[in-house]
Amino acid sequence: MRPAPIASTPRLEDLFLAGLVDRENMTNLDFAMLALEPNRQHYGEQMKRLLPLSRILCAIAVLLLVDANLLGHEPAAGKVYVVLWFDTEDYILPQSDDAAKRLAAFLTEQGIQATFKVVGEKARTLERRHRTDVIAALQKHAIGYHSNTHSQHPTPAEYESLLDWETGVAEFSRRERPGFDDVQRIFKQKPCCYGQPGSSWAPQAFPSLASWGVGLYLDEAEHVGLNGQPFYYGGLLNIFNTREGPQLRPNGEWTNIQESEDKFRRFYEQMTSNGGGLISLYFHPCEFIHSQFWDMNFARGANPTREQWQIYPLRPPDSRERAFSYFEQFIRYLKSFPQVQFITGPQAVRLYADGAREHRFSASEIVDIASQVESEVNFQVLGAYTLSPAEIMTLVAERMTAQPRADTGVVLPFTIYGPSLPSPQMTEAVVVTWSQFECSAHDVYRFIQYNHQIPNAVWLGSQSVPPEAFLVAMAKIARKLMNGGAPPERVMVAPARLATEQYVAVDSPEIWSWPIFPPGFHSEHLLELARLQAWTLKPAKQSE
Repeated sequence: MRPAPIASTPRLEDLFLAGLVDRENMTNLDFAMLALEPNRQHYGEQMKRLLPLSRILCAIAVLLLVDANLLGHEPAAGKVYVVLWFDTEDYILPQSDDAAKRLAAFLTEQGIQATFKVVGEKARTLERRHRTDVIAALQKHAIGYHSNTHSQHPTPAEYESLLDWETGVAEFSRRERPGFDDVQRIFKQKPCCYGQPGSSWAPQAFPSLASWGVGLYLDEAEHVGLNGQPFYYGGLLNIFNTREGPQLRPNGEWTNIQESEDKFRRFYEQMTSNGGGLISLYFHPCEFIHSQFWDMNFARGANPTREQWQIYPLRPPDSRERAFSYFEQFIRYLKSFPQVQFITGPQAVRLYADGAREHRFSASEIVDIASQVESEVNFQVLGAYTLSPAEIMTLVAERMTAQPRADTGVVLPFTIYGPSLPSPQMTEAVVVTWSQFECSAHDVYRFIQYNHQIPNAVWLGSQSVPPEAFLVAMAKIARKLMNGGAPPERVMVAPARLATEQYVAVDSPEIWSWPIFPPGFHSEHLLELARLQAWTLKPAKQSE
C-alpha cells in the first residue's frame, strides 16, 4: 500500500512576505529551513523513506529521557565509612607484639589503613624489647593514644571520680601526658585520637586532649552518645557509643563469621539506601592469641608489682589461626562492597569537620538561630553546620551586646565548655527591668569570652537563674531587637531545661562494668559533670 501524499505546507518566505512571521524573531533553525526550501521536493522522497526509522529513534530517545528522569530522582547510594581500630595495650605477653605486627602487615597488603591506639607503657615496652619491626609495621597506619598504663590503678575514672572540673582537667594531663609524649616519640606520629581503657571514662579528659591537639575521641562505652551517630562533645569529634560495630564482634571461639557477614550486609543495605553512614569496628591484637586478657592481673582493684605480673597461657595454635582467619575473611568481605571506604582517625576528623568553626555568622543568621531557641534548649542543625547550646548562647550574647547596626559577622574561635558547677534550681519565673537584663547579658558575654565556658548561674542583680533560662529569655528579646523592635520595660525569665542532658547516661553499675574496677565502683559525680558538659553536644555532619 502506498503512503498517502503529504499535504503541502506554506513556505517560510511566503509567511514572511504575508506579514505572518517577524524576521527579527526568526531563529537560526527558521533560516536553515528557509534555505532548504528550493530543495524540498528533492529531499521529500528521502524523508518519506526515513520516516519509520525516525519514529523508532524518537521512541528510543523518549525512553532514554524517561529512564534518566527516573534515575535522577533515585537517591544515590551513600558511602559506608568503616573506621577500623585496635586497642594496642598488652605490655605483658610478648607474643601480642607479633599479633599487632601481623594485623598491621595484612592490612597494608590489602591497601587498608587502620588506627592503632597504643598505650604509653606498650610503646615503651616495644622500645625496650627492640621491636623496631613492630613499630615500623604500625607506623604505616594512623596512631592513636589509649592512656599511659591502661589498667594499673588508679585508672582515669578512679582518680577523676573525686575531683572537680578544673582540678580533674589538670590531673588528667599530669598523669596521661607522659604516655602521650612517649607514643609520639616512639612512633614518630602525633596521636590522632584517644580512647579510655575499658569503661574508665571521665569528662575532664576532653579539655586536656584538645590542648594537646587531639581532635577525636574514638572508643566504645555508654556514658554519652547521640543515637549511635558521630557527634561533637567537649569540643572533640566523638565516634563513641555506636550501634553497629559492637554487633560485628567475634564470639569467644571466633566461629561466628557467617553471622557477622550477614549482619554487616544488612547494615550496609540500610545505610546505602539512607544516604550512607559510619561503622566503628574494633579489635585488640592480644585477643587473637591469649586465653584471657592480660590486664586481669589488675582485676577487682588489684595492683600487683611488676614482678608479680602473670603471663597467661596462649590459646591453642588452631584457635589462634581461626581468629586470624576470621579477621582476614571479614575484612576481605567488607572490602568487596562497592560503597565501603575504610578511613583512619585523621580522615574521620576531616570527613566530619566542624562547619561552625569555619563560619562567620551574620546578624540575620543569628536572628534565625535565636528564633529556634525553645524552653527545651537543644542543639541546632542548620545547613552545612550544627550548633551546640553553648555555641548558640555565645552567638546570641555577642549579638545582644554588639553596637547597633553593626554586622561584621561573628565567629566561634574556641570551644565553649559547659559550666563547671551545678546551676541553681528554678521553680518559678523571675521578672526584672530591661536595664538589669541588659547588664546581665553583657556580663554573660564577658564571662564566656574570659573563661571559654558557660556560667553555672546568671546573676540578675541579687537573683541567680540557670543559664538555659537566661538563654531562652535572651533569644526572645534578641529576635525582637534585631528585627527593629524596642526593648521591653520588663523582662520575664522563666524556667527552662537543657534538653541535651538526655544524651548522658544515668549512673548505674552497668555503665561502669569493667572487671578491672574495684567491686561496686561507680561515679554519679562524673556523670553529673558530664551532664554539665552536655552544653557542648551536637551532631557531627559530613563535610564531604
